[in-house]
Amino acid sequence: MRYRDLEFTHPFAPRMMRLVGVALAALPTAWHLAPAANEGGDLPTIFIAGDSTAANGNSITVGWGKHLGDFFDPAKVNVVNRARGGRSSRTFITEGLWDQLIADVKAGDVVLIQFGHNDVGAINDDRRARGSIPGLGDETEEIDNQITKQHEVVHTFGWYLRKMVNDVQARNARPIVMSLTVRNIWEDGHVERGLSHYGEWSREVAEAEHVPFIDLTTIVADRYEAMGQESAAALFPRDHTHTSNEGAVLNAKLIVAGLKGLGDASINRLLSAEGRSVSAIELVHQP
Repeated sequence: MRYRDLEFTHPFAPRMMRLVGVALAALPTAWHLAPAANEGGDLPTIFIAGDSTAANGNSITVGWGKHLGDFFDPAKVNVVNRARGGRSSRTFITEGLWDQLIADVKAGDVVLIQFGHNDVGAINDDRRARGSIPGLGDETEEIDNQITKQHEVVHTFGWYLRKMVNDVQARNARPIVMSLTVRNIWEDGHVERGLSHYGEWSREVAEAEHVPFIDLTTIVADRYEAMGQESAAALFPRDHTHTSNEGAVLNAKLIVAGLKGLGDASINRLLSAEGRSVSAIELVHQP
């Protein structure tokens, strides 16, 4: 029986349909927006875990994750963007976004992991409370979170990244860690290459866990400097961190260049014609 038939034949149908609507509205936002991992049947999936520099964005600023799928063949692979604006490695986990992502990961999938822009923030305040402890160690800090009103044990940036990497491996899937996108901050003709030490820490986690690493910071910075400061600045319509749609396409293309630099045939065979036309850049670490 179709829902349309039920609506007219069942005496309780109007109330039932209203309840279904309320239940769907109550689901977390990510459940409404993110495609299911099994969309497309048994196809492998490339997941994206990150912040606003990867998230789909809006009409003014756009993250690279919105366009990464353009470089892959939809008949061969799903590209699912779970990046969320404003999240650090810590809050992506504590808000449950990571649990939602990892629950959909299956054997053979790939998860791109990129954090750091928001990890530099305050560990506890009444605005965001999203910072992680700097570094790679096992240090912790116990707080009563001013936003969530919950007691929380805060870990280091490296601890959160290692958890993500290990969770992906436990699903017999492949994590790929990337350093940060580049901000439009220049000095003496050179663009800023990395925020604090987060790119370095990302590399160190990847190397310690024996997983691939793409030095996206250097790849993008090299391209911006080749373009020149004025042309690169045009890719940032609102601030020094978030790109325009054109900038997002460029960053996505450079990520594909880094992925091709890994020399992994299992990824390369999933590319679309546009993806195959991208030249490989070997600023990567392959375990």
